[in-house]
Amino acid sequence: MRNLHLFGREPPSSTFANFAAKMCCTAAGQLLRSLCPTTAECSPKSQQQDSAIDSGKTGKWFILPPFSSTVNGTAAGRALSSAATAGKASTETTALKWVLRCCPELPRNLVQKLFRLRQVRRESAQEGQVKRVTAKDSMNVGDKILLPGSVNVSVTEKELHCSEEEVEFIRTLVLYKDPAIIVVNKPPGLPVQGGIGIKRSLDELSATCLSYDYSEPPRLVHRLDRDSSGILVMGRTQASTTFLHSIFREKTFAAPDKDAGRRRRILQRRYWALVIGSPRHANGIVSARLGKVVLDDGKSDRVTVIEDPENTSSQHAITQYKVIKASSHGYTWLELCPLTGRKHQIRVHCAEVLGTPLVGDFKYGWQAHRKLKQLSQFNLQSDPSGELVDKKRLPLGLDLENGSVSDKTPRLHLHCRQMVLPDVFQALEDIETRGDYDFSRLKSLKFDAPLPRFMDQSWNILSS
Repeated sequence: MRNLHLFGREPPSSTFANFAAKMCCTAAGQLLRSLCPTTAECSPKSQQQDSAIDSGKTGKWFILPPFSSTVNGTAAGRALSSAATAGKASTETTALKWVLRCCPELPRNLVQKLFRLRQVRRESAQEGQVKRVTAKDSMNVGDKILLPGSVNVSVTEKELHCSEEEVEFIRTLVLYKDPAIIVVNKPPGLPVQGGIGIKRSLDELSATCLSYDYSEPPRLVHRLDRDSSGILVMGRTQASTTFLHSIFREKTFAAPDKDAGRRRRILQRRYWALVIGSPRHANGIVSARLGKVVLDDGKSDRVTVIEDPENTSSQHAITQYKVIKASSHGYTWLELCPLTGRKHQIRVHCAEVLGTPLVGDFKYGWQAHRKLKQLSQFNLQSDPSGELVDKKRLPLGLDLENGSVSDKTPRLHLHCRQMVLPDVFQALEDIETRGDYDFSRLKSLKFDAPLPRFMDQSWNILSS
């Protein structure tokens, strides 16, 4: 049986999960008042209090789970991305980090206040004694942290409420799940993150619908535009999240390097897109720096190609492409592989470098869409497959049916269809058991996500 403890938590039935559930503290003011030192705690009698703890009188203390060796996800991901065959993956963990890891709902500044007021104790696994501990002290395997009982504040945790229908729908999006990651097929129109004017986002919905029996919610490690769709990966633990973050980050930094070929094989993303027009070459590599420009006196902005290599605000962006299928109606299906992860990279490279803006991308291809009105003479027909489509409205107000090339206003035709990434769970499990791991034996996971209905309709229409 695989050991879930390597991710910094025991199975949900353990005392660790029960403790984490009890530590949902969001009322910072009430907690701050509860953490103020009492006269007894600041008096010379504190040594007597320590003796009471040593003798087993721990009724006024919260005892965190014993410390277990942790994995440095950032270092491990960096080593993997740099094609290293082996390396030290474990890392020292301070008392502060362990408390924050066990109690993610406790505000960091209040935990630091506990340490400054000398209210935190550690029971040493080697010596069996309970002593004060500072925030920077390193933890040893088996050590236990004791927090004052005043942190047990009963506060209702803010939670996004979802209907059974919404929970069921979100869970149907899951393509793959293991103890380290969750992979979903994000539908178009669903924002990945919350913001101004956004009521429901995938990260909030995942916390409610995709946590399953974990005390921690899934965490985002990369992004997809609101109107795009396809494969999205989330980390289920802190270790797997930092590991994935490092892989995505190192992939972007390594792409411009001459020796990046092997690194790029660690993580591969393939998008399918329908574009207006056709690129001059059937395949190639787009390498162009991108930067953000502000428009309308700061009211809006857009990403554009920056010709000046001395522009320090621009970022290098590389995209591989190849033609999948061309249509006599003036459209082309492309497969695009971004070797870097810049904002709107694929959309800008297609529109400004290849001269083939994405169908439905009115931000970067408005002029091309205006000319599309002249294509009405082709009299594009509806989906020739003849399949009857259930038009019932989906949860969260999503519409996956309308928006093909036959509609007056087509939707953005950009879909992350395939992704290949390392088996994060296997990597972290081997690091936990061996310490030094030979990454050359690490297997990869491959995921495929079917096209949304409106893109599938466009494929059938243009194939007729």
